[in-house]
Amino acid sequence: MSDVVEKTLTALPSLLSLDSQPGSAKLSTNSKLGSLIRGITELTSKHEEEKLIQRELSSIKEQVSSPNTTMRQMKELMVRTIYCEMLGYEATFSYIHAIKLAQQGNVLEKRVGYLAVSLFLNESHELLLLLVNTVLKDLQSTNLIEVCMALTVVSQMFPKDMIPAILPLVEEKLNHSKEIIRRKAVLALYKFYLIAPNQVQHIHNRFRKALCDKDPGVMSASLHIYLQLIQENPESYKDLTASFVTILKQVVAGKLPMDFNYHSVPAPWLQIQLLRILSLLGKSDQSTSEVMYEILDESLRRAEMNHNITYAILYECVKCIYTIHPKSELLEKAAKVIGNFVLSQRINLKYLGLKALTYVVHQDPRLALQHQMTIIECLDHPDVIIKRETLELLFRITNDQNVTVIVEKMLDFMSINKEDHTTADLVGKVAELAEKYAPDNEWFVETMNTVFSVGGDTLQPDIPNSFLKLLSEGFDDEEENKKLRLFAVNSYISLLQGEPSKLPQRFLQAICWVLGEYSHLREDVEPDLVLRLLVKLLNIKSTSSETKSWILMAMTKLCSGGAPLSVPLEVSETYSSSMDTMLRQRAQELQYLSQNPELQARVLPRGVSQEPMEVDSSLSFLDGFVSEALAAGAAPYKPPHQRQEELSRSKALSLEPYGLSLPISMSSCSIADRQSPTLLSVSSGLSGDRTDHSHKGGSTTLKLDGVRRVWGKEGYLAQRESAEETAPVEAPSPLQPLVQQGDGDASYSQTPTPIPECEQEKQQLASSLFVGLASQSSVCLMGKSEQTSQRFRRKLKDPAASFPSSTQNPLVSPPSSVGHLLLDSSISSDLISSPEQTHLSSVDLTVANGEVELPDRDMKGIKSTLLREDSALAAGSSPHEELDRPKDSCLTSHLPAELSGLPHSEITPLCTSPSLDLSSCHVQKDDSLVLLVFMKSSSDYDIQQIQVQVTCEELEVSCVCDSPVEELKSHGVVVCQYFLTVKSPSVYFVLSGMMSHQIPDNSLQETQFSHRIPLTSFLRPLRLSTEEYGTMWLAFSHDTKQNLPLMMDAEEPLTATLKVLKDKLQLHVVEIIGNEGIVACCLRQDQPCLLHCRVHAGMLAVWLRSPIPELPDCLLYHCQRALQES
Repeated sequence: MSDVVEKTLTALPSLLSLDSQPGSAKLSTNSKLGSLIRGITELTSKHEEEKLIQRELSSIKEQVSSPNTTMRQMKELMVRTIYCEMLGYEATFSYIHAIKLAQQGNVLEKRVGYLAVSLFLNESHELLLLLVNTVLKDLQSTNLIEVCMALTVVSQMFPKDMIPAILPLVEEKLNHSKEIIRRKAVLALYKFYLIAPNQVQHIHNRFRKALCDKDPGVMSASLHIYLQLIQENPESYKDLTASFVTILKQVVAGKLPMDFNYHSVPAPWLQIQLLRILSLLGKSDQSTSEVMYEILDESLRRAEMNHNITYAILYECVKCIYTIHPKSELLEKAAKVIGNFVLSQRINLKYLGLKALTYVVHQDPRLALQHQMTIIECLDHPDVIIKRETLELLFRITNDQNVTVIVEKMLDFMSINKEDHTTADLVGKVAELAEKYAPDNEWFVETMNTVFSVGGDTLQPDIPNSFLKLLSEGFDDEEENKKLRLFAVNSYISLLQGEPSKLPQRFLQAICWVLGEYSHLREDVEPDLVLRLLVKLLNIKSTSSETKSWILMAMTKLCSGGAPLSVPLEVSETYSSSMDTMLRQRAQELQYLSQNPELQARVLPRGVSQEPMEVDSSLSFLDGFVSEALAAGAAPYKPPHQRQEELSRSKALSLEPYGLSLPISMSSCSIADRQSPTLLSVSSGLSGDRTDHSHKGGSTTLKLDGVRRVWGKEGYLAQRESAEETAPVEAPSPLQPLVQQGDGDASYSQTPTPIPECEQEKQQLASSLFVGLASQSSVCLMGKSEQTSQRFRRKLKDPAASFPSSTQNPLVSPPSSVGHLLLDSSISSDLISSPEQTHLSSVDLTVANGEVELPDRDMKGIKSTLLREDSALAAGSSPHEELDRPKDSCLTSHLPAELSGLPHSEITPLCTSPSLDLSSCHVQKDDSLVLLVFMKSSSDYDIQQIQVQVTCEELEVSCVCDSPVEELKSHGVVVCQYFLTVKSPSVYFVLSGMMSHQIPDNSLQETQFSHRIPLTSFLRPLRLSTEEYGTMWLAFSHDTKQNLPLMMDAEEPLTATLKVLKDKLQLHVVEIIGNEGIVACCLRQDQPCLLHCRVHAGMLAVWLRSPIPELPDCLLYHCQRALQES
């Protein structure tokens, strides 16, 4: 590479000089360009430079316009013009002469002309069309230099609409005998693909030929195209994986020419591109990833030189290893590389380590725990870039337990940061975290106030809009809504009573909206006080016109609260003559609505819930007006893009012979949505990540009770492996939580070591920042992106889903999404309705052979918890009494006659009251599931007006008879039927219900209950042929893969395993061929799911596909449970 630079520097003076011989080592003293450069360097002011350049440009303009100027002189003039343009002075007069020089000169003059054109013009410049014929002629030339120059210009800048004219010639150059021509042709096609991808769709096979070219330069040029293609559609290029691996092996082995080496590293940029391509191909694909393991290991081993370029290769290797299907050995080596980067004293390497750690922290939380003290130190690093990347890492690991500390660190950084872009980025992150994980209303409002104050007017508009929308829509709990809004009103009144002139305009606008909507909630504050605060804000000189419009609108809303009219009328009179049209309109609205309470009540109703507004996007109410205007001769409406297109056609030359290209928008590949490095089918909800954690008053006091010490005198207490183990042990996965430590850790924890005070503060900060991370499993079923439970939940649209809380049994679990117990990242606090009910505690997960094994004690705890959620407990009865209650066998005789012959579940109690007992079972029909609710009277009197309501978000519930039961005799039984159909699949469906009945004293009694039904109750065998199975398999897009245990004790393990799944889950085995089997089932006819099972390495590799996104994951869980229980 240094030889090339030296040759270029040696040849450059000969290009710029006219009087010197080729190869001269220095710029000629007689050259006009040399004189110009010397004259500029001798000047002492910018003004003198401008005068000199203007004189020079005037002289150049006069000479290029002269008919006596030769091509050699024109070349020298173009070089001087290029220098003037480089200094920032416009020389548009020379553009046409640069095109002429490229058209008419010899090879050297043509080269200067092409150089000037590429520097002067852009792709949309109209003069570029004059260059098309010159490019066409040079592409057909027999002079290799002219062909190279034409291809270079084409790859840098060329009109998109003229691509069809030269595409055949460029395509022909792919077969040229000279490798430099082929390489430039590939780069030109890459440019065409970027600006007009539909123009080169037919030559994809030519790209494959370029990939296999014998010249490494041509091959490396084709990688640019393939990287773009694979980002858009990796499935179409899986067959090239072996080719890319082979190329990378040759590159790593140093089999390319020495010209490709950089500091003794073989083709580093080529390695980086290949690693990026392999990461895209191996994502979520085990078979493809297995082809790459060997070369990735080799790349990690060879890239150990102490040089920046090798660090770049290591970084790409780490990203690739964590993106493709995981392998434990490679994950350990990649983790070691990240550790070396993070612990390095060099700032560049530390930044690279933080960047890599941010990328992989969701797959491997243990890495963040191992380096937590280094991360803490990076928060106080003098380099701002290190601080910013550390905050990005903390943002990725935020949960509801450490949100207050992390947000505090972000706000501290924003207070000292002076860069607007960084501030805008951080305030967006803080706002997102506040909405997701806010511990209470006060902390949320105070944090958002700080966001508005620090962010200022650089805030993205969606941040205040989202905040106001959240306040407007509210949550499920109306009392919680009122508290949040009231706290916001109190906070904003206090701010306006202080110094509102220092607040940003966007913040003031949000304050005005909140006070206009909800200031009436504060009963001790008169509307007149709020109006006067708004008038004070209106009179501040720094208040913008937009903010004044918000103030006037807030005052209009406040006038309905009985406020005196003197203030609004005075303000409206002042702004009715404003020069601002919007202010005049708002002032008129304030004037008329304040004097007409009836109209205001209709236009701005108070206390009405915000319902979705139907918008007539077609503006059909204007049809009559439009018809009349067209009949009167008005021009028909034209969309903006059509007007713009007609305008461009009127200005530009006719391009009709070539047609208009229609670019296809290129989809981008999201790196964040990557495959998880494990195949865990249990989400972090089972790992005990959710604990009761409350914050009072936004306090950040550290609570270290129960926190196990993982730091000692010598630093982090690493896990010790027992040397006495002789049996082969699988390498530990980097995802195993740190709570699974050996006995060596216990010995350290039993012997306390004195810690310096500064170190203790850092450890306490680490405990606050990384709390909840050790037991966090960051992956959901089959590596799907993690779902987080938000602190603020939007209000449910279905009003029937909520019940009155006045008579709610404190021992009854309210309606909740228990069906997502194994899919959510944490267990919602809504599942726990009383202290007597226990939530899931921390569970140690052991990963082995792609499975999750739970200790027996933990499985018992989970089962007991789930059983408690199956049915509600009666008031005054203990959970054990309710669970141990035998089913009422006499209820079986009350099954409806049409359902008595169908399979049904056991009859289990739902709830009980002093006069009425409810039990239920479900009956399986071919097209639906029927829920039977048995109501048995336990009283000595007749019960009137019995009504049972049942709802479920994931199910469609329809009652056979919606009318209530008029009368139930003493000790009688009546049955209600509900037809259940799946709307959205879930592991378990939780039915929430309420029973109401009237007793003899005419009082109404209400009791709530809940009932859980597994997904397996809805599964039905889908009977189809092998051909139909194959057709459906190709049509489905949502899939999941997992390894399940085989019934190894049977003679035919595959057949025995599929028989278990068939019997327990009602699956249909389509066919078994050798060591593979295909199975089908469905929830409804339009909700099928296909399973492809294969025996591999003593396990059952299952691949599920369905048109329903949630169905494969849910069914996979039940398959795993069925095989574990067999």
